[in-house]
Amino acid sequence: MLYLLAVALCIGADQAVKYYVVSHLELYESAPLLPGVVELFHIQNTGGGFSILAGHAWMLVKKYFPHPLAMWTLTVILGGGLGNLIDRVRLGYVVDMFHFQFINYPVFNVADILVVCGTIGFAAYYLLLHDKLNVQKETPPEETDDGTGTPDGPR
Repeated sequence: MLYLLAVALCIGADQAVKYYVVSHLELYESAPLLPGVVELFHIQNTGGGFSILAGHAWMLVKKYFPHPLAMWTLTVILGGGLGNLIDRVRLGYVVDMFHFQFINYPVFNVADILVVCGTIGFAAYYLLLHDKLNVQKETPPEETDDGTGTPDGPR
């Protein structure tokens, strides 16, 4: 239930920032956020976006990735993906607004940040922890034949 609440909060944050930008900036208008670093720049992204976890049963994920870090990163990815999906279904495009002024980088939104950060976090979890946690769960404790010894040898 907590994960579903977190997904809702991710979607809410994404949609709130998009609403703010659409209601305060005309299309292609910008406003400084951190002057010289990043600005809000209202555009409509009609191109392709990140894929989401559509068509997958949410509860099956918990079976394969029971660690909280995996669940939180997947929650953030789902929240971001759904945030952009809402725009695509409702508007036919995704509202983007964050524009780096000091490098040439695509304009993005809160949902994109969530998807990218969640993906990086999940990749780190999978590469660094997943196999180690599975090995610990699958390795049974060693037993002795007669009960007089310990796993390390005789007493």
